[in-house]
Amino acid sequence: MEKDHLEILLEDIRSKFDLVIEGHAALDRKMDALAEDVNRRFDLVDLKFEALTRRVNEAEARLEAKIDALAADLAAHRADTEAHHRVYRVQET
Repeated sequence: MEKDHLEILLEDIRSKFDLVIEGHAALDRKMDALAEDVNRRFDLVDLKFEALTRRVNEAEARLEAKIDALAADLAAHRADTEAHHRVYRVQET
């Protein structure tokens, strides 16, 4: 009787271990799928950051060109004004 009882207990333990192993395998698959999803999302975010960085750099280059042109115009205007200091005078009233 003890041998039969022991065999029943061992079979019960074995079935519980099988359940634990199945659960572990399912969790492992879910974690792998989650890791793949996270990697895809990070790749998408990286692409978006790269595109945004390109746009910011292009906008910065355009602004720098406009600022340089404005500085050149201002310098030319100032030189012209200083050259005609007798004609153009700021007077306070």
